[in-house]
Amino acid sequence: YHSESVIFRFVMAELSETVLLSVLPSIRVPRSGDRVHKDECAFSFDNPESEDGLYICMNTFLAFGKQYVERHYQKTGQRVYLHIKRIRKLKEDDNSSIGDPPKKKPTRLAIGVEGGFDVTAQQFEYEETVDLFILPEHLFIPRDGFSGLPDVVRERISASIDAILAADSASRKQEIEAWDGEVRQVSKHAFSLKQLDNSLRIPPCGWKCSKCDLKENLWANLTDGAILCGRRYFDGSGGNNHALEHYKETGYPLAVKLGTITPDGADVYSYEEDDMVLDPNLAEHLSHFGIDMMKMQKTDKTMTELEIDMNQRIGEWEVIQESGVQLKPLYGPGYTGIKNLGNSCYLNSVVQVIFSIEDFQNKYVGQLEKIFNGAPSDPTQDFNVQVAKLGDSLLSGVYSKPSTENVAGDDDLTMEEKGEQEGIAPRMFKSLIGKGHPEFSTSRQQDAQEFFLHFINMVERNCRSSSNPNEAFRFLVEERIKCIASDKVKYTQRVDYIMQLPVPMEAAVNKEEIAEYELKKRLAEEEKSAPPDLVRAKVPFASCIEAFAEPEQVDDFWSTALQAKSVAVKTTRFASFPDYLVLQIKKFTFGLDWVPKKLDISIDMPDELDITMLRGTGLQPGEEELPDIAPPLVTPDEPKGSLGFYGNEDDDSFCSPHFSSPTSPMLDESIVIQLAEMGFPMEACRKAVYYTGNAGAEAAMNWVMSHMDEPDFANPLVLPFSSGPGSTSTTVEPPSEDSVATIISMGFSREQAMKALKATSNNLERAVDWIFSHIDDLDAEAAMDISEGRSAADSVSESVPVGPKVRDGPGKYQLFAFISHMGTSTMCGHYVCHIKKEGRWVIFNDQKVCASEKPPKDLGYIYFYQRLS
Repeated sequence: YHSESVIFRFVMAELSETVLLSVLPSIRVPRSGDRVHKDECAFSFDNPESEDGLYICMNTFLAFGKQYVERHYQKTGQRVYLHIKRIRKLKEDDNSSIGDPPKKKPTRLAIGVEGGFDVTAQQFEYEETVDLFILPEHLFIPRDGFSGLPDVVRERISASIDAILAADSASRKQEIEAWDGEVRQVSKHAFSLKQLDNSLRIPPCGWKCSKCDLKENLWANLTDGAILCGRRYFDGSGGNNHALEHYKETGYPLAVKLGTITPDGADVYSYEEDDMVLDPNLAEHLSHFGIDMMKMQKTDKTMTELEIDMNQRIGEWEVIQESGVQLKPLYGPGYTGIKNLGNSCYLNSVVQVIFSIEDFQNKYVGQLEKIFNGAPSDPTQDFNVQVAKLGDSLLSGVYSKPSTENVAGDDDLTMEEKGEQEGIAPRMFKSLIGKGHPEFSTSRQQDAQEFFLHFINMVERNCRSSSNPNEAFRFLVEERIKCIASDKVKYTQRVDYIMQLPVPMEAAVNKEEIAEYELKKRLAEEEKSAPPDLVRAKVPFASCIEAFAEPEQVDDFWSTALQAKSVAVKTTRFASFPDYLVLQIKKFTFGLDWVPKKLDISIDMPDELDITMLRGTGLQPGEEELPDIAPPLVTPDEPKGSLGFYGNEDDDSFCSPHFSSPTSPMLDESIVIQLAEMGFPMEACRKAVYYTGNAGAEAAMNWVMSHMDEPDFANPLVLPFSSGPGSTSTTVEPPSEDSVATIISMGFSREQAMKALKATSNNLERAVDWIFSHIDDLDAEAAMDISEGRSAADSVSESVPVGPKVRDGPGKYQLFAFISHMGTSTMCGHYVCHIKKEGRWVIFNDQKVCASEKPPKDLGYIYFYQRLS
């Protein structure tokens, strides 16, 4: 038996050496530009801690679970993979850290960068095994099994393995970039701060606010040494604003947070600069009040840690999460939790609802194999692959298992009893869908409604030549505008995906109760006593529907019947009813200081909804339409008052010297002026109205907010096929074939791709935006080309818009899901969603999935209604 074992090992060693030599040319050492995926499978959410570990291709550095590694081999011929298997174990508390020096205080709200915050879990340790795996032999070679190989072979393999293990994973790099918190700047007061000679000495501990006796969140003013409490946080915690009030009374600008002082520094805030700052002279400023910085120890959380805590300790919140009762956890297909990647709850809530809808299940999960088989060489960058992967993982139940991350001593409940799951961490999906977006590429909190529309837009872009699940949400809006002076009307239709429901606060049924609450709240703030129990405004749902249906007055309306300004009335109705009605409660508004705020309201949302009365009627007998006349605008060469000008000579509000006739559109200048009065550049306002097709102030405002960080934001609008202001026509370089191919891959024709690139000076990103904003015109041109056999360029003027595909049916619906928000604005707080599954309500709170006891249907933000069959 012994001799047979020796012979077997010898044969295996010979086989291993032969196989390794045959695959050696394909083994690469990752360079600085390579994306090394070693945390997540490209087609599933398997990772090194999964039962079968993770397989990393040593040529492409893509990672695969056991189920998909052979698929990659069959498609690419790549044979050698680095297999990583990691087992997590709870650390034993050996008290070995006693006496260790304190960790360096973070100075940036960032992860894994110099000065950043280390959020690595401390309660676990890992046992890791690393092997080479070779196909098709299915041969595993241990990392220490290369001793018999020639030096040059052993060194190359070892160099590749070491580099892969040492490299930052692609998801880790993205996380660091997304979290890239601001670097604190040196305060302008740091070198010239005046300190009062008042002989005040601040003790090293035992502090309390001199005005309210609070003992936490305390700040010492560096001018007079006054110890006062900090600001009240948005959730009601924190201080009583006494330190801020002291600055307003005295003008003393700098304060240091007590409890954060260490030999490395402390939290310093500049009230005048309204930011956390650095104070290079902090040791000197503290010694003025008897504080020896070198002897101080950290006893309170820094502002960075508090902000990180606000992002990560979301489980402590009790509003809307039904945390007052023990909820029954749910596991299995359709009940998979999603890990919070740092303020990603908005994404988690939206995709849970999306994949509860049959259209999206059929499109992505039903065609999983087809999508995976047609994946490009890098599936991590393919939208359809990553959405299909996400949907399949949510619905399969494979990852719907109780979490093993039970922290000893936390409480008597296991993670299974709490409903905590292993769940999935969609880092690859989040990175891809946020790529290039100024907001969704970050780890800041976002508006769930904006993300929903962004996701819909991404689906639209990737479904040009195939079935489109967005049709479930898509509907037509009918807008009727009636000129009061001429009594003539105009009907227009536009596509939308969300019904935005206004909240008429004046319709609240408990006004007296609210007034009494506001009075008690004001008195409590003055007396520094506990605030009264919250009273929410109760607004009837019927009042919200009435507000939506109410006619809206449009001032400064340009009447084509009068060829002059007039007053008009606009009413909005549905031209079609979608299969799924998405209804957003307009809870968020702007205060007088333009600071966004949230209306704290309760609305009696119905389980069944009938909006049949909101169906549009179209042009009625006896109604006379406004003439379809678009007055020409002045061209760069035409003086004001010439034939191309309309309006009087002293008023140029209706013309732009940067538009050329006859291709210039008619802009709704009332919207332009409305935006300009908010302080935005006039040219940016014109572009906003142009690119949103006169869809209204709200749509234009959304465009402004999305593009205001772009370098050409305030540049003049230059229309397609026209030269810029004061310029002459120049020969544009032909578009690159790579750019053309990119647009063609989205389902457009070569002619359409060329047209889009030509219209945007060959800028690929702008061309993609342009082609989707002109999609109706392009589809109409394509239809005309087919019917008459002409080129697209010849058929522009005669094309008839065919429009997007829209479903229609009865306007009766049943509530099946809603997303709720906690916090004072969309830029902070937390989202959860409730979905009705198998006849019961289920709460999806990131990784926690439980049967809902009392779904708070009156406090939702976005509601999803399904058409009653």
